[in-house]
Amino acid sequence: MTMSDTKTLYIDDLIIRAATVDDDKRISQYFIDNRQHLKPWEPKRDEAFFTADGWAKRLIQLSELHKYNLAYYFVIQMMDSDEVIGTISYSNIVKFPFYACSVGYSLAEAAQGRGVMRRALQKTNQWLFDHQNMHRIMAAYIPTNNRSGNVLSSLGFEKEGYAKKYLFIDNKWQDHVLTSLTNIKWVNPK
Repeated sequence: MTMSDTKTLYIDDLIIRAATVDDDKRISQYFIDNRQHLKPWEPKRDEAFFTADGWAKRLIQLSELHKYNLAYYFVIQMMDSDEVIGTISYSNIVKFPFYACSVGYSLAEAAQGRGVMRRALQKTNQWLFDHQNMHRIMAAYIPTNNRSGNVLSSLGFEKEGYAKKYLFIDNKWQDHVLTSLTNIKWVNPK
């Protein structure tokens, strides 16, 4: 099943769907509104990242990656709103013999503390396992990001290591806790 077969996932009051080229204004507004909130956890962004024009170009590239099942970029919305309240991206997707990928995510400051990311990640992780036959989903978080660590732990991600100066985040090299979730129902595609 490709991304075009299943564009939208639902859980409770959430819609989680693959971003499309029509989402440029919604996504740029999300990052503008949450710029300061996300700053400690993200790489330094150029100004184009915060513009609809910049996102229009980025979404064209992402749609190609979706088409070939090489990456997925999801937006999270409440069922009664068109506003983006979060994002989930799956990258570095590798099939044989690894069957693994990395996940990254962000959530609006106003949506914190309601279990939104936990529910959305649970749904998209299961989609990756069921429809893309992933065996392992890897996530890394800055040790002081307790919310992120708690979300991953609640979903069954296990700590696998500690990487010093792992990613250049917020304009400095930051240590990260390395985690992964494995698919206990993985089937060899032979």
